[in-house]
Amino acid sequence: MKDQVELVSGNRAVARGALDAGCRMYFGYPITPQTEIAEYMSMVLPEMNGVFLQAESELAAINMVYGAAGAGRRVMTTSSSPGISLMMEGLSYLATAELPCVIANVMRGGPGLGNISPAQGDYFQAVKGGGHGDYHTPVLAPWSVQEIYDLTRTAFDLADRWRNPVFILLDGLLGTMMEPLRTREPVPEREAPSWATTGIFAREANDRTPRSIYTLHMPEGALTEVNRRLQAKYREIAREEVRYDEHFTRDAEVLVVAYGSVARSALQAVRIARQQGRRAGLFRPVSLWPFPEEALYNLSEKVQKILVAEMSSGQMLEDVRLATAPSCKIEFAGAMGGELIYPGTILTRLQEE
Repeated sequence: MKDQVELVSGNRAVARGALDAGCRMYFGYPITPQTEIAEYMSMVLPEMNGVFLQAESELAAINMVYGAAGAGRRVMTTSSSPGISLMMEGLSYLATAELPCVIANVMRGGPGLGNISPAQGDYFQAVKGGGHGDYHTPVLAPWSVQEIYDLTRTAFDLADRWRNPVFILLDGLLGTMMEPLRTREPVPEREAPSWATTGIFAREANDRTPRSIYTLHMPEGALTEVNRRLQAKYREIAREEVRYDEHFTRDAEVLVVAYGSVARSALQAVRIARQQGRRAGLFRPVSLWPFPEEALYNLSEKVQKILVAEMSSGQMLEDVRLATAPSCKIEFAGAMGGELIYPGTILTRLQEE
C-alpha cells in the first residue's frame, strides 16, 4: 500500500524508486555493498511481469541494459565502484546512441578492489565521464533514504526527457543504513517511444521507416555532427537540471561544501558551530553534473572561507575551485580508503580562524 511510512535501507529505496518509476527490467551482477538492490529486484520483478537477470559480469549487464533501452523499456543496473568501471565502455555507447537508462553506483573504498567501506572516490568517474569520448551523464547525489527514493524516480524521468543515461551516486553508508521512507503512487510502465527498436515498423500513419540504434558513424563528418548535437543537448541540460540544497547560508562567514553522507556530518557540525557563535553554513550539490556553479560562486563572494569535505583525495574539490570567486579561501577535509568523516572532524576545521 502506498503513502505509508516504512523503515527501509537506502539500497531498497533505490529498488522501490525504480519500480515505482515504471522500471520493469533490471540487469546486474552482485557486489558489496549494493547487492541488496539486486536481491530485492529478483524477488519483486517476476511478480510484476518484469525481467530480472543476473548477468555473468558487469560487462554483460551494461550491454543487456543497452538492448532493453534500445527497445524503449525503462531499465536500470546497479553496481559498486570496480563493477561500474567495467561498465564504462557500454556507458559511452549508451550516451552516443542517446538511450535512456539509470545506473546506481553505491560507492566503496578504492582504488582497485579496495574494500567494502563507504567512499566517494568515484566522483571523477561519474561526473567527468569514465568512458571514452566527449559525453556527459546527469549525476544525482542523495543524502537520505527518502531522497534516494525520490531522486531514483527523478532519474528515470530525466533519462527519458533527455534520452541519456543518468547516474545515482551514493556511498555504502547511505546504501546500507535504514530510515523512514514514504513512497508515492507508482507510475504505469510506459509504451515504447517512437524511436525504439521494437521489431516492427513505426505505427505512425504513412511512416514505414524501421527504427535502428547504432553507434558507428563512418561517413566523413558524420561523427562530428553527432558530437555537435550531443554537446548542444548537454548545454541545455546544464542550464535546466541544476539542483542544490542550502542550510544557514544567509549570514554564513564560513561555508562547508559536501554531498552524500558527508553532508549529513557537515550539517551536524554546522549546527554545533552556530551554537558556539560561529556563523557557518552548508552548501550541498544535489546534481554533481551539472554542478551548481553559479549558486556556489554567488555564495563564495560573501563568505570568508569554504571548507570542502569529501571521502576522497579531493575530487569535488576541483569543481569547487573552478566555481568560486578568486578572493575566497578554500580548504579541504578529506578521507580515503573507506574512512568516514565525522561531524567532529568538520567542526574542528570550522573553529579554526
